Amino acid sequence: MNEQVFKIKKLFHEKKYSELIFFIESEIENKSSEILNILAAARLLRYETKEVIQLAISEFREAYLKEKKTQNGLNALQNLINSTADFIDYLNYQDIKKDFFNECISFYNEAEINFGYNQDLIRAIVKVYRSLNDVDKVLYYFNKLYENKNLTLTSLCNWIFYNNYKKNWTQKDYFNYSKLVEAHTPKYSEEKLLKIKPKNNNKIHLGFLTSDIREKHSIIYFLKTILSKYNEEKFQISLYLNNKKDDEDTSFFKTLVSKSFNISTKGDEEAINLIRDDGPNIIIDLMGISSTNRMTLFKNRLAPIQISWLGYCNTTGLNQMDFIIADPNLIYNGEKNFYSEKIIFLPNIWNCHSGFDTERIESPAPYLKNKYITFGSFNNFSKITNQVAMVWSDILKNVSGSKLILKSSLKLQPTRLEQLFKKNGVAESVSFIGHKKNHQDHLNLYNQIDIALDTFPYNGVTTSFESIWMGVPVLTMKGFNFNSRCGESINKNLGTNELIAENEKKYALKAIDLANNKENLLYLRNFIFNNALSSNLFNQNKFRNDFFNSLERIYREAP
Repeated sequence: MNEQVFKIKKLFHEKKYSELIFFIESEIENKSSEILNILAAARLLRYETKEVIQLAISEFREAYLKEKKTQNGLNALQNLINSTADFIDYLNYQDIKKDFFNECISFYNEAEINFGYNQDLIRAIVKVYRSLNDVDKVLYYFNKLYENKNLTLTSLCNWIFYNNYKKNWTQKDYFNYSKLVEAHTPKYSEEKLLKIKPKNNNKIHLGFLTSDIREKHSIIYFLKTILSKYNEEKFQISLYLNNKKDDEDTSFFKTLVSKSFNISTKGDEEAINLIRDDGPNIIIDLMGISSTNRMTLFKNRLAPIQISWLGYCNTTGLNQMDFIIADPNLIYNGEKNFYSEKIIFLPNIWNCHSGFDTERIESPAPYLKNKYITFGSFNNFSKITNQVAMVWSDILKNVSGSKLILKSSLKLQPTRLEQLFKKNGVAESVSFIGHKKNHQDHLNLYNQIDIALDTFPYNGVTTSFESIWMGVPVLTMKGFNFNSRCGESINKNLGTNELIAENEKKYALKAIDLANNKENLLYLRNFIFNNALSSNLFNQNKFRNDFFNSLERIYREAP
């Protein structure tokens, strides 16, 4: 057996996965936990069909059950939990009849008793709780990593990001903890890096770095406003793409700029040199600590001026991120010192939506046909905290016959929310809608909603713009920082200040009052539909001028 194990490990190391799988299946009848674990890993590394993924996960499970208290069993469990979370969409509940996530949690609890604290196992179980949109559990385990000083740069960014869903931190806390990003991000020797090129006085060379120009991602509708029309006599633009696969959206955006580069397979030093060689005067990060970010690149400086915008509405914590783009509704003068970056205040709003390539048709309020009010939210389920669910439940209880439609912008399990609304006694009034592949089908769902309910403290942005585009009013609540004031800025720029609540109690009262005052509801819907496109939310020419004028001013003022 030792010779067989040696051969299997050698084949795995040499990445000869097909040969390895054939050898194990044909030569080894009684497979140990170690061999099962290697076999399942080889299957996943070879190809990822639904059947192979299901088989690999079942083998990881068998490997763990064979040796629950050994290192082999622990390795198998880590692989089982990670692969279940990564490939949950491939698993067919009807065929396998197994509650995969609950089993992973049960196995994790066993392993915690047997092995105690294990940082790799914690990172695995965090994935499960993220898929279950259980923010409290995600933060609980990230806090364990923090307390044991085991936060990697990735887990640190995720930990800070997830705190945006809760009200536990003040903006001072975000500032202080985000400074850890600076400490955890590596700094490379300048001897290995190209020098940053001097300014080109003929044109301002502007670069954008992102992983998210793909698959109808929300940022493309805001970035399109900037890139669809700009003064090519003044600006030269490059895209630095960190997404592994191109699609039609990626291809379209490439046509809008002078140059584009894909850095997804490049290491940090190689990517830094590529971008420095391209020579942008200003580079704009569209991710912050969200998405598959490349914070290390900005720590090592890519351009004389570095700016954070759009993808993450809070401070990055990096000393080398020179500016963050906001507006006067989002960051108040007395709060500037709680952001690592200097603030670029655009005069009206921090972003502008490009709209959709479909005809806008005003839809009648659904209650006219239904004879009851329908509330709705299409935000990421993780934004619907226990407190948000409680306030929404209170609204449903006080608006006779009302309904609530929920649809997540991410593929997350609704189990936690189903249980919450059941506990609050309104489960029969709440319906969950699955993911829509066709974007127009997604937009058409707004025609089923009378009033959209914004989440808090993590406000919706894209969903609010979509709702308003479709003529549906969005009720929001005031916040305490950039991230939690986005809804306030959106409604102020639309001219619907009456849809901004001071606190949770007034939020519920406003929702109840609007639902009961049908005449006012109809007026608001008509006002929003008729005025949205001329407002700062969709006035692309006005926003584009504000945006580029601000960049030009910063460029001219730079030393």
